[in-house]
Amino acid sequence: MTDTVTPAPAPAPPRRSYAKLAADESREDYSLRYAPHSFRRWGPGTVAGTVAGTALGGIAYLADFAIGASIVFAYGFTSGAAAILAAAVVIFLTGIPIARACAKYGLDMDLVTRGAGFGYFGSTLTSLIYASFTFIFFALEGSIMAQAMHQAVGLPVEIGYLLTTLIVIPIVFKGMGALAKVQAWTQPIWLIGLVLPFLVLAFEAPDAWGAFAHFGGTEGAGSGFSWIGFGFGTGIALSLIAQIGEQADYLRFMPAKTPANSRRWNLAVLAAGPGWVIIGAAKQLGGAFLAFVALEAVGKTHALEPIAPQLEALRPWLGGLALPVAALFVIVSQVKINVTNAYSGSLSWSNFFSRVTHRHPGRVWYIFLNLGIALTLMELNMFAMLGKLLGFYSNVGIAWIVAVAADLVINKRLGLSPPYIEFKRAYLYSVNPAGFGSMVIASTVSILAFFGLFGTYAEAFSTFIAAGLALVLCPLIAWATKGKYYLARPNTVNGPDVAVPDITATHLCAVCESAYELPDIADCPVVSGPICSLCCSLDATCGDVCRKENAGGAVILPLPTVRGR
Repeated sequence: MTDTVTPAPAPAPPRRSYAKLAADESREDYSLRYAPHSFRRWGPGTVAGTVAGTALGGIAYLADFAIGASIVFAYGFTSGAAAILAAAVVIFLTGIPIARACAKYGLDMDLVTRGAGFGYFGSTLTSLIYASFTFIFFALEGSIMAQAMHQAVGLPVEIGYLLTTLIVIPIVFKGMGALAKVQAWTQPIWLIGLVLPFLVLAFEAPDAWGAFAHFGGTEGAGSGFSWIGFGFGTGIALSLIAQIGEQADYLRFMPAKTPANSRRWNLAVLAAGPGWVIIGAAKQLGGAFLAFVALEAVGKTHALEPIAPQLEALRPWLGGLALPVAALFVIVSQVKINVTNAYSGSLSWSNFFSRVTHRHPGRVWYIFLNLGIALTLMELNMFAMLGKLLGFYSNVGIAWIVAVAADLVINKRLGLSPPYIEFKRAYLYSVNPAGFGSMVIASTVSILAFFGLFGTYAEAFSTFIAAGLALVLCPLIAWATKGKYYLARPNTVNGPDVAVPDITATHLCAVCESAYELPDIADCPVVSGPICSLCCSLDATCGDVCRKENAGGAVILPLPTVRGR
């Protein structure tokens, strides 16, 4: 008689515990996760004021002034103004669907990109693109702040670069709560400083606007319209298109849209999302105007540095006080934007390294990486290469943003992609050729055009080539692949067709044993239970079994409910 041996049950996976900083969501702000409803603390009566006001504080930057001035100086007023306005239209239109998706689903730009045609690892490349946006613009803003401190107190710009980097760390370290307070407290000073120079010039130089409208630039472009100048100028202005990602870092904390707050919700999302570019375009034109007025007094080089035009505009009224007032405005503006740049950069690097290394030490450590790169760029005087650098960057940035917008607006409405944003590794293919492929092709072709391979006109309009190709290729590839690469398996736990009595009820993750709302939970056959999205992302040994074993349909696993909210 043979004894029957019962196989021992598979050992339970070890409980994952996160490092102290990574586990502290008051600092982490759900950096790699869905932002739960319990964390979206703004009530219906304060949606527009709190969220939109805080997010709009993130566009206080003065790089707009320098960008607008450099465009108009290079290509003249007519071509430059047309380029700035055309770029604003493109940024506004592409920003609407992205802002609404981030606010509706409580996701940042990286998580939306995953589910909007790029796939789990496909969006890793866009994390790098976004991270580069944050440290490039941190370096630009930091350079402007160092110029102001040099002008005000004679501080060497090299030391100023270091000081502008260090000053933001304590604020960004504490997370969104500290950022919101800084933006609110500094808003009155910023608004007064923004308006005052134009008010002074309206009285002291009333004819300056008329002369500005006939300005032919400093490079001999002339005051008439030039298609070449328009194309190059638009490319520089479109480098700001990735700013919607920083707006999304605020918008993901919007409360749920309800019939009671619908109007305020829509207004807040529009203002804090694509609405930034309305103020941004006005600042570019205003910055060009201030630089034009100051050109004769300070010369071209200093006219492109925002502190000098501010100072020249304020002198007629403030005299000796003009310098400290102008310096205060510049410093406040740069702190407001650079806390956002550093914060958003830390989120982006966290997303990148969590997928590449399967480790998450905490968002705050990546602040130092982002700021270290930005400081290096400042010390290399990247401000002197402003136009070329931004023109090149915009070719990649616009291909990414337009591909995401095309998926949200076209693919989802045509049924080529799921009607919701699926961001969890457990349900995604590694790479989706619809978004990722369209971005790679569009940016590659446009970069070749940017370097003159296809002639002068293609070089000038390289960003339009990138946008057009991404817009066409994203739905075309999704149609050709029949939307196959959007979902690796059906979401039978919290997909849009699953009847859920309370989406805010929390469920225990079988790995870290913490509670998360349903949209942040997936069913995992390896742990035989629910797993939160971050634990799923950090698992380096599962071999993505859930996708393979459940190719024909996932098994609904029990989700222990902790409590409802």
